[in-house]
Amino acid sequence: MFNSTSSLSPLAQDTYSGTFEQIDMHYVSLNYAEKLWLAWYTYMQNDILATGLMSLAMHEAVYFGRSLPWVIIDAIPWFRKYKIQQHKIPTKYEQFQCASLVLLSHFTVEIVQIWGFHPFCQFFGLDTSVPFPSITKMAYQIAIFFIMEDTWHYWAHRAMHWGPLYRSVHKIHHQYSAPFGLAAEYASPIEVMVLGIGTVTGPILYCAITRDLHILTMYFFIVLRLFQAIDAHSGYEFPWSLHHFLPFWAGAEHHDVHHERFIGNYSSSFRWWDYVLDTEAGPEAAKRRREKKIQSAAARKKVQ
Repeated sequence: MFNSTSSLSPLAQDTYSGTFEQIDMHYVSLNYAEKLWLAWYTYMQNDILATGLMSLAMHEAVYFGRSLPWVIIDAIPWFRKYKIQQHKIPTKYEQFQCASLVLLSHFTVEIVQIWGFHPFCQFFGLDTSVPFPSITKMAYQIAIFFIMEDTWHYWAHRAMHWGPLYRSVHKIHHQYSAPFGLAAEYASPIEVMVLGIGTVTGPILYCAITRDLHILTMYFFIVLRLFQAIDAHSGYEFPWSLHHFLPFWAGAEHHDVHHERFIGNYSSSFRWWDYVLDTEAGPEAAKRRREKKIQSAAARKKVQ
């Protein structure tokens, strides 16, 4: 195992490419991605700075990179038939205003969390070394993190719909009753921090208990969580949408109703909390409730 720290300083060169050549020469057992990773930390000679810059670049690239296709889709009339709220298409001004405020939030609120990420990870024992963990290990850990985050999100989100919290915190996010991709992180600083804590708490708790988590696994989880949040706010329902293949998956069809009706469907990734606690929203949920009431009334009549 090779530590991605300043202990490898003799291999550091004046350029990143030069450092990579040294790493490539000395650590032939590593794969290409692992060499890139090790060369980055060796070249930077400052783990906090290396992780901070990498985390910031990853977050911005993924958030705006994943939002861009939805911006393009909103501009193409052919896709209107897949738009859930077809009469509410975001204007260019709304998308620009939303992107500007999200970017401001990233570089004022979230940058503090991103910059403190490495010391936080080190404190709880997250691994930053190479080689990387196996794909199988990362997959089952990420699955656990999604379940933990969804639980946090359900209760935190539901709490934010309590009158005082809604008016002072959550109302900003509901400015758009028909959401679009860029609006996934359009929220007050308090909400950004609360939900952000939910994203990192699961992996941190897991690491604190097991002492077995690589920061790369956490990166993959955050990337996938960003994809989920942006896609859930896209406002589009396709025949190939994931919930058609995984019935417990939430997605845009689930979350769009929440924005339209301002209540119910509080979960982020999955549907089970809303189903179990009877907080589902939409016509199908209303139909099921009516059928249950009819069945209950019929059962009471039989007893009488």
